[in-house]
Formats: sequence, C-alpha cells, structure tokens
Amino acid sequence: MAHKATIKELAEAAGVSVTTVSQILNGKGDRFSSDTRKKVRDYQKKLNYVPNFNARNLILNNAKTIGVLVPNIGNPFFSSFIAGIQRVSREFEYLPFNFSGSNDPELENYYMKRLISRGADGMIIASSTITSETLNDTLKKNAIPYLLMDQSPLSDGDQVRTNDTLGGKLVADHLLELGHRNITIVMPENATDNILYRVKGFKAEIVAQDAQKVCHVTTIYRPLTKKGGFESAQAVVDSQATAVFAINDEMAIGLYRGLTQLGYQIPTDVSVIGYDGIDLDEYVSPALTTIQQPISRMGELATELLINRINNPRIEQQVVELPVRLIQRSSTTAPKI
Repeated sequence: MAHKATIKELAEAAGVSVTTVSQILNGKGDRFSSDTRKKVRDYQKKLNYVPNFNARNLILNNAKTIGVLVPNIGNPFFSSFIAGIQRVSREFEYLPFNFSGSNDPELENYYMKRLISRGADGMIIASSTITSETLNDTLKKNAIPYLLMDQSPLSDGDQVRTNDTLGGKLVADHLLELGHRNITIVMPENATDNILYRVKGFKAEIVAQDAQKVCHVTTIYRPLTKKGGFESAQAVVDSQATAVFAINDEMAIGLYRGLTQLGYQIPTDVSVIGYDGIDLDEYVSPALTTIQQPISRMGELATELLINRINNPRIEQQVVELPVRLIQRSSTTAPKI
C-alpha cells in the first residue's frame, strides 16, 4: 500500500522544523532564506507531500471553500455557470462545492448546514425556494457571507442578475418584426421572478408597439425541463401559434422533439425562440434562436463578489446587472401566409 508522506517526514528530509515547513507551505515563510524555502518546496515535490486540509484550516482559520447551491446541476445553464465559478475560485485558491437543491427547501437547508459545519467561507445561492428564514437562521447567525443569483425572489445580500425584462422585450420585438401575431409562451406554472420579468418585458413590448389589438398570446404551463417542453407540443399545435417563446432553452429543445414527432417542421410551420444561450443551441437542428445571457461571466462575477465580501465583510451591498442580447439563428422566420 502506498505511503502518504507526513509533514514530520518532510521536515526531517529538509532538515528543518515542522513549524518552518508549515509556515513556508502556508505562504508565511518570508523570514526564511530563499535556500530554505526552495529546499522545503523541492522535498515537497520529491515526497509528493499534500498538506492536510483540516490541519491547515485549524491553523489558519480559513477553509477557502465556497458552497454553490443550484436547483438543477444537470441543466446546461448551471453547468456553464459553475464553470465560471471554478475558473475564478482556482485563481483565488478557493475550492467550490457544488450541490443540486432540486428546489427542495429541506434539502437546501441540509446542504447549507453541512457546509457551515465544515468551515465553508461563503455561499453562492441560485434557488427560487430559498427563504429569508433560512438566510437568517442558517447563514446570518453563523456570519457566513452569501450571494444570491437572479432565481432568488429575495433582494437581500449581494446579487448578480441579468436584465430579464429587456430579454422579454427583445423576444417580442423579434417575433413582431418577422410578422407573427399568434404567439404562444411555454413556461412553468410557479415561475421564478426572473422568468416573470421575461414575460412582463415580452407583453410590455407588444403594448409599446401598439400590437395588442392584432396579437393573440397564449400561455401554456409545463415544468421547466426538456420533458416539459416536449409535453407542451400538442398544446402548442392546438393553439395554432405561428411562433413559440419557450421561456428557457431546455424547454425549447424538448419542444423541438415534440413538434417533430407530430409532423411539424421548425421554422417552416412554427418558429421557436428560447432563452439562456446554452451551448446546445448551436448543435440542435435548426440552430436555436435565443436570448443569450452571459452565463459563465455570471459565475465568474458571483465568485469575485463573494470573495470580495469574505475579505471585506462591512462593504455596502454589491449588485451587478448584466446585459442580454438576441442571437438570431435558424429556428425563427416569417410565418406562412
């Protein structure tokens, strides 16, 4: 069985004390000569010594870990979001722990308490079910910094969000410009605030263009998943829509399959536009028109703001709102005459 080197063995090999090794490896070895620091580093590599995390945490009182709570880790949106978190975490030498809360408040609370007990320095929370009670009882009472993503209905704490109202307006403007007047929205029944803002922006643009008298907008409620989009296909056909605004890209991709199985072609028979800008949009056929959010950048900024909060607990609330943009591809066109 392979032997895991200890800090004592490293100290003996380098001919220094355990305290000297600990201080050098923890970035506090400036008072030692460059030769001593080099010798410790060289023997660390030779022995393949990895510092004990728990011991380091006790010495420095800093775990350098971040808890990340998302509703569905399998959603490509959150995959890209977490990739951004990982990039910045590595840059600042933090370790992110990612959990899928499945929109279950009890499960989310379980994960948060376990992270706190293990010394997590902060939390990034993208959850529609997080409550002020959970924040107060679990995070604030333990003085754990946190950042909320735009899925959260709360306005407390630091936040990263996008302009969903503008995104909805861009959808309406695009479909109206193409000539669509019978449009269906596919969305979840218990929608998060960011989704409601998309719908609000969409309807506001129809009013702004004075098109409400000639436009017919139908809303179909299905779960916010590919399956939900797939299961909405027959209702979309029954609505006689010439265009569909799927409230996120996963629903749009599911709808693709459902409409195809029913014998309908996209965009010849029905135009489809999604929302998010996940990487799969370019690989489905036809490529999906969508409202693109800077997903990875959202993860990067969330991490930067959280680490800033960890290092400066008393700073003012940090709120960053990022822009969105229309990416026109092949899934939308003018309706058939």
